[in-house]
Amino acid sequence: MTSHVLDSTLGRPAAGVPVTLERAVDGDWMLVASAVTDDDGRVAALGPVALPTGTYRVGFDTAAYFEATGQPVFYPSVSVAFVLAEEGEHYHIPLLLSPFAYSTYRGS
Repeated sequence: MTSHVLDSTLGRPAAGVPVTLERAVDGDWMLVASAVTDDDGRVAALGPVALPTGTYRVGFDTAAYFEATGQPVFYPSVSVAFVLAEEGEHYHIPLLLSPFAYSTYRGS
């Protein structure tokens, strides 16, 4: 599991964004891993090498990033839930971010 956060307003990687990975277990969310984006806005490894199939969510603490960069905070966090359908397959969840909008997709 990897991720990449890009600040589309500033036109650069979003360094220092706290990121969490959680798995749905019996109706609750269980923390699997946490990390912080590097200077290139990337999390190279989030969680163990092989994750079991199931429903997961990646959480991005965007308030911490926006406050550190002096930008307004409208979306203090972004949460992306997804289904991991194939164990051992690489999953990449990028986030394109601005103070008043965000988008995501399944990357490669």
